[in-house]
Amino acid sequence: MVKIKLGPAGSPAKSTFEGLSRIRELGLHEMEVQFSHGVGMGLPLAKRIGEERKRIGIELSVHAPYYINLASEEKSKIEESKKRILDSCERANLMGASPVVFHPAYFGKRDREETFQLTKDAILDMKKTIRKNHWQVELAPETTGKHSALGSLDETIRLVKETRCGMCVDFAHLYARNYGRIDYAEVLDKVYKLKPNDLHCHFSNIEFTRKGERNHLNLDHRPDFRPLAKELLHQRKIRTVTIICESPVTWKDSLKMKKILESLGHRF
Repeated sequence: MVKIKLGPAGSPAKSTFEGLSRIRELGLHEMEVQFSHGVGMGLPLAKRIGEERKRIGIELSVHAPYYINLASEEKSKIEESKKRILDSCERANLMGASPVVFHPAYFGKRDREETFQLTKDAILDMKKTIRKNHWQVELAPETTGKHSALGSLDETIRLVKETRCGMCVDFAHLYARNYGRIDYAEVLDKVYKLKPNDLHCHFSNIEFTRKGERNHLNLDHRPDFRPLAKELLHQRKIRTVTIICESPVTWKDSLKMKKILESLGHRF
């Protein structure tokens, strides 16, 4: 039987540290620490969070800052992007958090293949630093929701194959990329071949335009979570699935997802 872990993107309390106990009180299982606008957390605090996380039995992942472009036309911006991701990894290691999720790159004036190769090279370089420092973290490029960004499902899968990194499947982003269409069975078939033991994903509802994603929405909109829940419960043998909610009401919608899964017979 698949093990499903649910939790919000960001803390349901005033701080990450306070959010740990709140996650436990809510009956959720995980929290994704958000370094959205920069890595402002000090190393001593990251260590305290790691100790508390372990004490109360909450699992963590990390989202690196949004200001990432591993294929920028400016080499300095590539190096700055790598530093932001590695700073996130250093703190993730102290917190006992993994994976470290990030949006990999934008095409800009580069073609698709050149953008891919630069991103691949950057990931391989960062993995060397992670190994050198003995950090227990996995890099996880995320499927992206805008056509201007590297991060289709196939591109993300190719990064996994060629760098042996992890991945984050954002179902809302894939839904937006395909203008309101998503075949969960097809997505999971592709991912299962690479990650049969541990799937890390994001889910929310989403508004989109011809360019792709526009805004994340709460679960009163589209796409419907129930078809994905059914696929995970009845059609796949993935051992562990972590679902991070990125809606505007993250922890509330995590609890809605929990109720849907329970209504389908899943036991947490």
